[in-house]
Amino acid sequence: MIGTINHIAIAVPDLAQAAAQWGARTGAEVSQAQSLPEHGVTVVFVDVPGNRIELLEPLGDDSPIAKFLERNPEGGMHHICFDVDDLLAMRDQMISQGARVLGDGTPKIGAHGKPVLFFHPKDFNGTLVELEQI
Repeated sequence: MIGTINHIAIAVPDLAQAAAQWGARTGAEVSQAQSLPEHGVTVVFVDVPGNRIELLEPLGDDSPIAKFLERNPEGGMHHICFDVDDLLAMRDQMISQGARVLGDGTPKIGAHGKPVLFFHPKDFNGTLVELEQI
């Protein structure tokens, strides 16, 4: 079964500016930037009580975030990430119910050093869904 929300991700055109803005306006702690070449992004996390906001900017022109920002130049909500106890079992359950996993279905290591998978937004009312193994 799907678990709690791990984070909500927002694509931004300027990570440093967005991180400063979120930190100043919310008073929340903002992590150091972390590059994730395998995912084509650089991220920071804004820690809010009981959850996190992930701010993402493209890492290279072929980043999926660059394509998102072409359509949404000011940025916007990109995906929701849920914790799961058994990533592969949840993948298989979601596929059996008609959801499409992005890529070849093999988990990649995400920003928290844990395996993650993404599911097509067309299968979740326009929302990209990420699952992270806890």
